[in-house]
Amino acid sequence: MSGNRRKTTLVTTVLLGGTLLLTACQDTDAGTDAGAPQTSTSATPAAGAPTPSGSPATTAGASGGTGKDNNNGGATDGGQKPVGQVCGANDIAWSTKSETQAGGYILVVAKAKPGITCTLPAVHPTIAFGSDGTEAGPAEQSTGKQITLSGNTTAYAGVNPKTTSANGGKELDSIIVAIGNADPDPVSLPVGTITVDKPIVTNWHTSPKDAVPSR
Repeated sequence: MSGNRRKTTLVTTVLLGGTLLLTACQDTDAGTDAGAPQTSTSATPAAGAPTPSGSPATTAGASGGTGKDNNNGGATDGGQKPVGQVCGANDIAWSTKSETQAGGYILVVAKAKPGITCTLPAVHPTIAFGSDGTEAGPAEQSTGKQITLSGNTTAYAGVNPKTTSANGGKELDSIIVAIGNADPDPVSLPVGTITVDKPIVTNWHTSPKDAVPSR
C-alpha cells in the first residue's frame, strides 16, 4: 500500500515538473519576440536620408518651373531701347523736283510710307545714272546726321547731274536711288531729260534749303 502511494507521488511530481518546464519555455520565447526589430515593406525613409540608386526622389511641396522665359518684347540687354530699322528704298514714298539754283539740280524728297518708321543712316544717298550705273559723288566733305522718318517728317537730298563746264555727257531721263550700296530694292525716279557728267549729291537734310549741291 505504501509502495503504490510512493509511485503515485512520483508520477505527480514528474507531471508537475514537465508543466512548469513547458511554461518557462513559452515565457522565454514570448520575451524574445517582444524585443525583436519589426520590419515593414511600407516604411518611409527619414527626411534627409539618401535615396537608393534607381529610386526617384520626392520632396514634399516642391514645384517645377513654368518653362517660360522673361523676354519683354524685344528690349535689349541693360534695359536699352531697341534700335529702329534702317530705311530701305521700298519703305519710302519718293518724289523729285527740278530746281534752278546753283546752275540747276534735282531735289529728291523722301517720306516714310504710312505706318512705317525707319531711319536714314548718316551716309550720302546712293544715286546712280544710266545703264552703266554711273554713281554720284559726295557734294559735302562730311556725312550728316541720321534722320528718322515717320508721319510727316521729310528728308531732302540735292543732286547735281553735271558738274563739268565742257560740252557732252549722257542724256538721261531718270535716276536710280538706294539707301546705301547694300539696299536690295533701289527705285527708279523720273526726272525729265538731263545731261549727266560727274554728278554729285548732298547728304540727307530735314530742310530743302540745306540740300543745294554746290559744284
